[in-house]
Amino acid sequence: MHVLGIVGAGATTLCDRLAAQLDGRVATVESLPESATEPKSTDGAAAAYGLSPDGNWVGTGDDRDLDGLLDGLSAEYDYALLSGFPDARVPTVALAGADAVNVVAEVETDLADVEALAAEVDSHEPHVTLETLVERAKADPLEVYAGAIATFTGRVRAKESEGDDPTLSLEFEKYDGVAESKMAAISEELEARDGVLRVLMHHRVGVVGDGEDIVFVVVLAGHRREAFRTVEDGIDRLKDEVPIFKKETTTDEEFWVHDR
Repeated sequence: MHVLGIVGAGATTLCDRLAAQLDGRVATVESLPESATEPKSTDGAAAAYGLSPDGNWVGTGDDRDLDGLLDGLSAEYDYALLSGFPDARVPTVALAGADAVNVVAEVETDLADVEALAAEVDSHEPHVTLETLVERAKADPLEVYAGAIATFTGRVRAKESEGDDPTLSLEFEKYDGVAESKMAAISEELEARDGVLRVLMHHRVGVVGDGEDIVFVVVLAGHRREAFRTVEDGIDRLKDEVPIFKKETTTDEEFWVHDR
């Protein structure tokens, strides 16, 4: 799922215009006043939903932050457009000089060129979760032959042993195009095995904090044995063969791991 934030006066209007331009399922998320997020708004429940007979729904809740909401949307939507989240760690368009943490483009008004913004959305790394890849595997045409889905999730480990300085974050960089083509080649070779139907991989780039997920491998297979073996081989080959570089930040220092 590709994500783009828009901040500044007219952000919601521009999100609506851009949503109509994008090809795929689009979710829009608007920043609400603090009073709208009070737990009492759901009458004591953690979340409340309304559903009409034709499938239209509305919902409200008190137990999600923005990252968690994006994780939940990523398996069902192709795009998420955020209105009014200047502190979000997502590519953000600033309207009329508005401030934001991660500004990738600036426009003067909400009448900006939405075709150019649509290209901007697609140019950035997508937001992918394990659930995204599992749902993609389940929707595969070959899933009728599958009796197993095996997965691997790699995450940021704070410590390897008791005396280690805690790791605060890892930062990943990759050669654009090269890493993607290498992962695709690995997947294709693993899919040539008997009983292996689909292999999906994703590795995040940028800064990933302590406890957050880094990399996913999902294997759709006829049986569990080939699924488990292929997951292990997939993550081993990704780590050994894909050109992705890692910088570690601890409480005491910062260094590129390959320099060690």
